[in-house]
Amino acid sequence: MNNHSVMNFLSLRRLGTLFILSALFVVSGCAVSGSGETIPVTVEKNQPGSPQLLGLPIPKGELYSSDNVRVLNGDNEEIPSQITEVSTWEPADDSIKWIWVFFFSDDGSDYTVEYGKNVSNARNYDQELYVKNNQRSYGGVTVDTGPLRFEIERGGSGFFDKVQLDTDGDGFDENDVIATGTEGRSSFLDILDDAGIDRSNAVITKTVKELGSGPLHSIIRVEGEYQYSRDDNNVSPFITRIHTYAGKSYVKVQHTLTYTGNPDKHEQSEDEYAAIATKEGDILDESQLLEDAGWTEPNDRIASTGLSLKYNLSDNVTYKTAFYEGKWWKADSTEAKMLEQGLSSQQISLLQTGPDIDRVPPVANSTPEERLAEGFEASLAMDSEEQINSERASGWIDISDEKWGVSIGIRNFFKEYPKELRVSPDDTTATAYIWSPRVDPMAFVRSNREEDSGMIANFAQGLTKTTELVYNFHQNENADEFTTELLDYFLDPSVAHASPEWYANSEVYGKMVASSDQYAEYERGLDYKFEWMQFNQDWEPWYGMWDYGDMKAYYYGDDWYQWTNNEPAIDFMWWIQFMRTGNPDYYKTAQAVSRHTMDIDNVHWPQDPEYVGDTNPSLDFFETESKPKGSPYVGMGRRHAAQHWTSLLSAHIWNAGWIASYYLDGYHRGLEVAELTGDYYIKRVFGDHGLRGRRLYLSVWNLAEIWDATKKEKYKKELDDRVDLMLSLQKDNDQAGSLIINRYGYAQVYASNGLRKYYQITGDERVKDALVKHATRVRDVPPYNHDMESYLSSISSLTLGYELSGNESFLKAAKNRAQYLKTGELPQPVKDYQNQQLLVQDLESVSNLPGSEGSRPPIWKISNGLRVFGWTHIYNVPYLLYWMDGNEPSVEQ
Repeated sequence: MNNHSVMNFLSLRRLGTLFILSALFVVSGCAVSGSGETIPVTVEKNQPGSPQLLGLPIPKGELYSSDNVRVLNGDNEEIPSQITEVSTWEPADDSIKWIWVFFFSDDGSDYTVEYGKNVSNARNYDQELYVKNNQRSYGGVTVDTGPLRFEIERGGSGFFDKVQLDTDGDGFDENDVIATGTEGRSSFLDILDDAGIDRSNAVITKTVKELGSGPLHSIIRVEGEYQYSRDDNNVSPFITRIHTYAGKSYVKVQHTLTYTGNPDKHEQSEDEYAAIATKEGDILDESQLLEDAGWTEPNDRIASTGLSLKYNLSDNVTYKTAFYEGKWWKADSTEAKMLEQGLSSQQISLLQTGPDIDRVPPVANSTPEERLAEGFEASLAMDSEEQINSERASGWIDISDEKWGVSIGIRNFFKEYPKELRVSPDDTTATAYIWSPRVDPMAFVRSNREEDSGMIANFAQGLTKTTELVYNFHQNENADEFTTELLDYFLDPSVAHASPEWYANSEVYGKMVASSDQYAEYERGLDYKFEWMQFNQDWEPWYGMWDYGDMKAYYYGDDWYQWTNNEPAIDFMWWIQFMRTGNPDYYKTAQAVSRHTMDIDNVHWPQDPEYVGDTNPSLDFFETESKPKGSPYVGMGRRHAAQHWTSLLSAHIWNAGWIASYYLDGYHRGLEVAELTGDYYIKRVFGDHGLRGRRLYLSVWNLAEIWDATKKEKYKKELDDRVDLMLSLQKDNDQAGSLIINRYGYAQVYASNGLRKYYQITGDERVKDALVKHATRVRDVPPYNHDMESYLSSISSLTLGYELSGNESFLKAAKNRAQYLKTGELPQPVKDYQNQQLLVQDLESVSNLPGSEGSRPPIWKISNGLRVFGWTHIYNVPYLLYWMDGNEPSVEQ
């Protein structure tokens, strides 16, 4: 070989080596520095090793594949992550709009999510999940995380049928079985009526691997129903979601029950209420309902409900748990006291109760000057003998022998009382009671026979409730660490989030700004209100299984009145302010509010029969079609009232916050329930009544959110029809260019939020023109029909009109109206106030909101709840400040 040939050969070898190195470089995911966009992520209250799931918005046109996303730690090193595409900007653009990012945190709190066409995820996983979902009638689900393997069978227990823990690392055999189930009874909802207790039998009907499942984290949805031996007790659906993690022996469980009983003994009628009539004729004479004593007499009550398993431990078992000493409200600032004892043959019960467990008014609460002193009790009993009594338990229990153990915890064990964790050595069962049989059965009765929010009714039938639990199957080494630290991954989880500027600049919710001190006089009006509500939630307190997450609407005469029942999307307000501030307390409140409102404040049952198509016989379709239709009210919400289930109204449903919880929290139930509302709109059960006034404006907002999240054509079609109708009605002489009729002036924010979203993803110029024309009308003829509610709500219309037209007069009018929203500075932080009375006095003194005509206090005052605040503040200020911040509309003047 001559010198020339040798040089060519060496050059080729060098090129080949460079090619291989380059290929390895790309495969490893080590993209060239600066080749991608970066999102700063903070994990608040980080617990090293804990699973993190966060939703991130991506600006339009920047990301087209979830493979082009990775996570870097504080040392700028890539760590294993799982990325899920959640939604896109379609039809405006086919780029990705929302992703879910999952990873296990390390020692640091700061991370970076990097994305771009030159970025690739290394997908370097030490262990990957194995999930087998056999949807045949005799099938079930098998999950293998590495150290943990479990099976859930159709025709089995309704929950875990077999759980194995590989303690020696040699694979799974029968020696690794740590827990099993009890046929039909590992998931239960037992009903009590005058005939006695009817014990449920759980039957699984469907299993699904949900969106977001992958090599590191998978979500198994188990659907089923509780069946009863007596014909007078309706079948009750349930949904159990089980979150599993690669290489881990713990699972998170989200269990949703549905109450399908007859709540009281009032005389049943086929007639309809006038407020929610679906046809003419057969209307109830509500004056006659006042005489019916049955409204306050319980019928079908929840005797007990929960999840159980049979543990496989030796006779040498130790149990551990923890309590807080002192008063109930001081537990968050104190350390739990550990308790560890040997478990004999006696039953161990950890029970948390609180004042008025059924929460039927009147309920005990704090006074403006002093906290509620009595009512909370946490007890540990051995058989019937009480061992420990305090006011607040930690909410977990662990049982272990010399080889291995099981830890069980219930999130919000204290705030969602009554709860119980029980270990029964006689039959080796460990039970997590969502409603304990050691307390009185839950009775969904009315507190009286008087009208509540315009109705004498009881709509408790069809409500749902979701409870979150953690199960940790562990070896016995380092058991203390597993029990106290690992359980907190779920019982007191950290909060991962992007910077507030990232959420704002993504523009997924329009052009708004992150919170800053530049316009502190406006920001204080928002933060003080949210902090005031958090203060009252813990002061009153608004706790209990059916109340926690909701907040009351009106504060008059040193007392609170009426549950808000989510009007107008109060959970969405919390999500917006969380995104604008990065405040983890706002995140947890938003989470609690969303989960309450989507379950308790909505009608879920009976639903129309659904044909799935997971069987072979074609007859199954026709049999499904022949089944009775469900309630026309499924997907419809409650009206603000003294009790959660005593009043319905066709215009009372807000799902923007539920879908935000789906995006930001990865909470599947949020979208699941929102789609019930979408299907309710498609049915048009109220005829043209549902297509006029605030019902129309709110439906456009709700449907825009649902369509954007699902991209389903049926929702687009319904939304298009309703938008067309809004634009058509705008041309009516009575509306004179306004999109909103005078009766519902406060609904400006519904039109703004809905049509902003619609225009953003469709680019429909008709909508743009309609919004500008509407802004012109409310600029020239300000709405006063609900006084300040309507007047201040128009700020949203004016700022959106300015964005779309560049007309300076719109911005000027919006700024003038917003002068009322400026708020002075409190003499101390809200959290430092010693009582409610002192705080409310100072709040009123720094507020700039005007009074009202007459003797009635203004409904929009700063010390009221969040209901009117949605029309006056939160859907206005973040958007107005965007333009006050010096941004210019990108339109031709």
